[in-house]
Amino acid sequence: MSGMRQKAVLFLLQAGPRFLPFADAATPDLPLGRLLRLSLFQVSVGMALVLLVGTLNRVMIVELGVSAALVGVMISLPLIFAPFRALIGFRSDTHSSALGWRRVPFIWRGTMIQFGGLAMMPFSLLVLAGGGDSADAPAWIGQLGAGLAFLLVGAGLHMTQTVGLALATDLAPVESQPKVVGLMYVMLLAGMVFSALLFGWLLADFSPLRLVQVIQGAAVATIALNVVALWKQEPRTPLYGAAAAAASAKKQHSFAEAWGHFASGDRAIRRLIATGFGTMAFSMSDVLLEPYGGQILHMAVGTTTALTATLAIGGLFGFGLASRVLGRGADPFRMASYGALVGIPAYLALIASAPFDAPVLFGLGTAAVGFGAGLFGHGTLTATMNLAPKNQTGLALGAWGAVQASAAGLAVATGGIVYEAVAWFAAARGLDAATGYNVVFAIEIALLVAALLAMLPLLRRMPALAQVNPPTGAAVS
Repeated sequence: MSGMRQKAVLFLLQAGPRFLPFADAATPDLPLGRLLRLSLFQVSVGMALVLLVGTLNRVMIVELGVSAALVGVMISLPLIFAPFRALIGFRSDTHSSALGWRRVPFIWRGTMIQFGGLAMMPFSLLVLAGGGDSADAPAWIGQLGAGLAFLLVGAGLHMTQTVGLALATDLAPVESQPKVVGLMYVMLLAGMVFSALLFGWLLADFSPLRLVQVIQGAAVATIALNVVALWKQEPRTPLYGAAAAAASAKKQHSFAEAWGHFASGDRAIRRLIATGFGTMAFSMSDVLLEPYGGQILHMAVGTTTALTATLAIGGLFGFGLASRVLGRGADPFRMASYGALVGIPAYLALIASAPFDAPVLFGLGTAAVGFGAGLFGHGTLTATMNLAPKNQTGLALGAWGAVQASAAGLAVATGGIVYEAVAWFAAARGLDAATGYNVVFAIEIALLVAALLAMLPLLRRMPALAQVNPPTGAAVS
């Protein structure tokens, strides 16, 4: 029996890297268990994102009767903190503490800010909606409380994700960083899918008490997930007394100086411009895909809901393929350009699905959009990690995150405005009902072309990325 057990264990060890996604991202200094535990901070971020842009969006409008315009303002508030991700990353690069940590204090601070926002959010929303015991409360109290709650959750998740990715970069050897990036974002998507299903099930029988329980449960889960994720992850380098003060004084530079050094090196601004164009291209029609399927192709509600899952599955395949290819030393800018190239025919398929009345073509195009977005996002993030100047990983990842989040938010808002304007014009002139959607898809194609043009000089250079940064992973006892 012991011989069979040994063979079974040997088979699992050999089969794991082949069949488990991103299992080959593990290294002797960063084993798979520790890597999966670290990625739990992405699960907490995904849970918060689902609450902000999904579950609460529907609950506030349908169950609580809040104005859709006010809901849109509330959901957009977390984007205010997106541009500050670069500053957050810079602070985590230069932070010096008596405990010897750089990243952990910022992740913990972001966790507590996110917890505070979630803890106060349900009560603020109930006051905002009015009715019951809160009917006599002034409207501005609910608006102020809900706005503050959304701001805190947004600030916390931006801080946690930026510094968490920087910590993952610190721990992973350069050759494993593309796979680590893929794992982190797969965990983000997995957290979003699981949270969406769980919140939908828990709130199926809606009541104000159930809303309080679900959101405050998410607050507690945020603390628990992030504590487990951080436990014994960052190596400590304790400094005491005069040595700590001298090291802190030596490290401290102004953000303007650090940004100037980052922006002047290795075409960083061009990389960020390409990231912005591509992110806008893949985000502008996110909220229009389901309405297009229902209004233009007459798809059932259940079928249009599956479009979101189709987009996510395409993204997972994109991340998986990019991780495998980039892990072998491929150029991440070339991978990002492949994503843009996939996106162009994908949006053409969406446009063509209306005249051909082809829901299947629309579904395939949606999956291809997700696939291209996965390739593009993984490529640009991996390039950012590998080309980050020494001791500026947090700043580089923060800059990427700031551009990516801001571009996505701007794209969603712009897409909605453009669609409404064109649809009104088309209805007045008797044009096809798909015109508004198709104009948005065409703008996305133009943005993908702009992203490709911005990346052309980067493709010509093709640096040996594995030589840019030395391995920084270290074991923690």
